Amino acid sequence: MPKPILYSFRRCPYAIRARLALQITGFKTELREILLRDKAPEFLAVSPSQTVPALVLGSQVIDESLDIMKWALQQNDPGGWLDMPSDGHALIAEADGPFKTALDRTKYAIRYPDEDKLDHRARASKFLYQLDQRLQQGYLFGQKPSLADMAILPFMRQFAFIDKDWFDAQDWPDLKRWLKAFLASGLFLAVMGKYPKWQAGEAATIFPASANI
Repeated sequence: MPKPILYSFRRCPYAIRARLALQITGFKTELREILLRDKAPEFLAVSPSQTVPALVLGSQVIDESLDIMKWALQQNDPGGWLDMPSDGHALIAEADGPFKTALDRTKYAIRYPDEDKLDHRARASKFLYQLDQRLQQGYLFGQKPSLADMAILPFMRQFAFIDKDWFDAQDWPDLKRWLKAFLASGLFLAVMGKYPKWQAGEAATIFPASANI
């Protein structure tokens, strides 16, 4: 079987979390960096959603980031990320649903002229206060990271940098500690390497390039 192919875009939080899981598991793929404004026809031909990430496993395509994470961790889960209570999945669903909706309408307010940016920022903040309370124990479900932490953190990064001064002024110390540690971690740095746009016929880029972090 040819090496699995991961279509990705460096800054996309969905793609980041897929890469986090592949990095920690050590599952090797051929990484193909996509430009969202100029998607390669090979990518469009295999991805049902036509959004990154997409993991091509022979004739099988997994094009939902959370499904890629779960699939990779089912092959190898050295950090025990799948060892979390069932409400971890509900927390991820809240992050992917109402929180992401509010995030988008805060970050990309120009796309939603009939909606109130500050109202959506306030809605997102309620979720962040909820997380801050959970994070008093270190991570969302104890003293080590879980799937929930790693599925949600890329979106915390995206939200924080909409207005970093405002974010830093908020009263959620454990959330800020959690995010700061993530951004400084070897795992995050390992998945944020810069790659040129993929072109058919060029030498393959192997990801992850190094051993588990």
